[in-house]
Amino acid sequence: MAKPSNNDKRRVRHARVRQNLSGTPEKPRMCVYRSLKNISVQVIDDVSGHTLAAASTIDKEIKAQAPYGGNKDAAKLVGEAIAKKAIEKGISEVAFDRGGFLYHGRVKELADGARGAGLKF
Repeated sequence: MAKPSNNDKRRVRHARVRQNLSGTPEKPRMCVYRSLKNISVQVIDDVSGHTLAAASTIDKEIKAQAPYGGNKDAAKLVGEAIAKKAIEKGISEVAFDRGGFLYHGRVKELADGARGAGLKF
């Protein structure tokens, strides 16, 4: 029997959390994805199935400030950017979906950056 990979275990954690976590038009879901070199986040309304706002370390304005997207500084910039975009669209509160990743390091910095820019969880 093969040992499950770390990504397989993350997907199981994410599926377990998603059973009880869903975004509504009033309180959309803020979903985080973290890779080795980048981090991205989307604000999603699960009722209509639409992405309301998105930010990533691949975006030009963030890439100019943080050339390498796989560190905490870049994650904090992404958190501030998503909060700014969400507030412009009239979204002040979101349900935080860490995507099965541990709330530590880059995921925590992204959340702190979004909170610092005025988004509520």
